[in-house]
Amino acid sequence: MADAAVMQELAPTGKLRVAIAVAPSPSAQFAIKDGDNYRGVAVTLGTALAAKLGAPLELIAHQSSGEIQNSADSGRWDVAFLPVDEERKKLVDFGNAYHLLQSTFLVAPGSTIASVKDANAKGVSIGGVANTATFRAAKRATPKAIHIDFAGVDAAAAAMREGRIVAIALSRESLTGLAGKIPGSRILDDAFLKSSTAVCIPKGKPAALAYVSEFIEEAKAAGLVRRALDEMGLKASQVAPAGMKP
Repeated sequence: MADAAVMQELAPTGKLRVAIAVAPSPSAQFAIKDGDNYRGVAVTLGTALAAKLGAPLELIAHQSSGEIQNSADSGRWDVAFLPVDEERKKLVDFGNAYHLLQSTFLVAPGSTIASVKDANAKGVSIGGVANTATFRAAKRATPKAIHIDFAGVDAAAAAMREGRIVAIALSRESLTGLAGKIPGSRILDDAFLKSSTAVCIPKGKPAALAYVSEFIEEAKAAGLVRRALDEMGLKASQVAPAGMKP
């Protein structure tokens, strides 16, 4: 059981409310819906954190990391596990990293795009999830292209199937699962973003931030992060080094 200061900041309702982003395929961030339940790395880590804290777990589902970050000041959730970028740091406080993130493009069947550089061209329509670290980075890397924001991954995938976009920007893990659902699509070998995925909380809660950072280090050292990735089929994903801060 955590001390009173941590409980007041991290579980003010008496529950640990973990914000999760849900998508068609899993990643170090994204969970998937499994019947009436959810499975994913963030779910596994959130469950372990609630147990360490000694509080009941409540999962708060969202369509994207952008939706989570934008509700950080709403009091709806207590902790999340999100990709890191400078824009997001204005909205949440990040603790330690647990995953090394790489993001790239999935290109449509028949597309001749072979690299991120090829995607940076007039007339190339790129889709991504609104207000996410990945799509912000994709836009910076391809200023000449057309960028279309979607509320979630499902909508972006539907747009590719309909021929409205020729590329989707996501983490490599997410694209690995998505590629199988769009026959003939390809994941590029190079990347436009190399960052990390880390635990985060709403701003202004120092005791909670220290607690969740300590938890992440324990989870990495005990092999929990590695097991959580492997259980979701993310065996190629890399665990962040010990002590890594965004």
